[in-house]
Amino acid sequence: MLRTKVVCTIGPASSDRETILQMVRRGMNLARVNMSHGSREDHARTIESVRAAAREVGKPVAVLVDLQGPKIRVGELAEPIELHEGDEVVVAPEASAREGEIPTTYAPLSEEIVTNDIVLLDDGLLEFRCVRTEGDRTFFEVLRGGLLKSKKGINLPTVNVKAPSLTEKDLEDLDFALEQDVEFIGLSFVRTPEDVTDLKRRVGKRALVVAKIEKVQALQAIEEVLAATDAVMVARGDLGVELPFERVPLAQKRIIQLANYHGRPVITATQMLESMIENARPTRAEASDVANAILDGSDAVMLSGETAVGKYPLKSLEALVRIGTEIERSGHLERGPRYLTAPGLRKRAGASRREHAVAAATVDAATQIGAPAIVVITRSGFTARLVSSYRPSMPVFAVTTERSTYRQLAAVWGVHPVLAEDVEVTYEVLSEVGKRAVVESGIGEHGGSVAITAGFPFHESGSTNNMRLDRL
Repeated sequence: MLRTKVVCTIGPASSDRETILQMVRRGMNLARVNMSHGSREDHARTIESVRAAAREVGKPVAVLVDLQGPKIRVGELAEPIELHEGDEVVVAPEASAREGEIPTTYAPLSEEIVTNDIVLLDDGLLEFRCVRTEGDRTFFEVLRGGLLKSKKGINLPTVNVKAPSLTEKDLEDLDFALEQDVEFIGLSFVRTPEDVTDLKRRVGKRALVVAKIEKVQALQAIEEVLAATDAVMVARGDLGVELPFERVPLAQKRIIQLANYHGRPVITATQMLESMIENARPTRAEASDVANAILDGSDAVMLSGETAVGKYPLKSLEALVRIGTEIERSGHLERGPRYLTAPGLRKRAGASRREHAVAAATVDAATQIGAPAIVVITRSGFTARLVSSYRPSMPVFAVTTERSTYRQLAAVWGVHPVLAEDVEVTYEVLSEVGKRAVVESGIGEHGGSVAITAGFPFHESGSTNNMRLDRL
């Protein structure tokens, strides 16, 4: 079983029940539902298919509903426009755009942009520079031309966009997601930690929030965003447009490193096996990209178009699993990502010093005694996520009485969730459930040593304060 978890985006190429069942069998741990496409009725059927497949296979699979966010786009064009370097173009709100002007879905653009601000269109293929504004019109010089089509995305890396992080559509989609009891809500175009706390306030404890890092502003406030969120996604699509492409690799490594230090699960996403949308095999460069994301410390790696609209969704999943398996067999992860041991424990965040001390001691003790596994007793999943962030060389069996936590932990590195239902909620009983799961998995044998950690009182989240060594 892979310690690195696999996220697959479900779309037209993979939404039928049989394909979803095969994806669960072949290693999908988290199904992503992208609210930018499709209807809520289709998404409801997809979520039910994921739940049914998970029950049939007998393993936890989480669902991530990814909110669209305030996507800024080109409006409807009568026909594509060929633009050349040096051209002057006018961008105006859709409602008032005249013939020859480029309509945009973002009406306040002229109020928020300033002279010399750069605007990127169509994933950065076209580039404009602001020359001036007149009323609700913005005049641009074309720096990099090309064919502009309707509905293409507009990125404003240097503009302080004031649009709320949650649109009316997002709020309706959020209600839908919570009605479906999904485990994760993805927040697009995060700019500030307040964006995250606002969504968390709306969600309560009904789901965990994944902050997607795809804006320069979020990268500049990354530690504050990490402190506010439950998990993060390195969303390299828009991030790779907002940043110069040569800066993306180091930005990715920094986000992953800081997420590990804050004890926040981190998903690396976008274009991991992009060529497999059309081809049955990945390129060598793509295989290296996946491998490096795993070696950097990603909890999970994600497929987007490869499984959503590609010709080979199952082969794409198999390729991802093969790459992850090879990396984990190599032994390079046994010592954890290189940087985790460099700055020292005093740099860790995301939990109290006591909680970090117990998690670190648990991993160290399990290593010292050669334990085949660590057993974590957790209600909310906090303790399991914290122990996982220390990247132990042995699997973590997380025992929980909560079905939502059971599924949420399916997305956390090295964690094997164990659901303890209809049992007495005591340390002794839950410890026995965890030890039995270790033995039944074949990882441990009766009489072997195991490290167990938990928090008292059990019903209080974030109370990790206990570690002991026991016999299986």
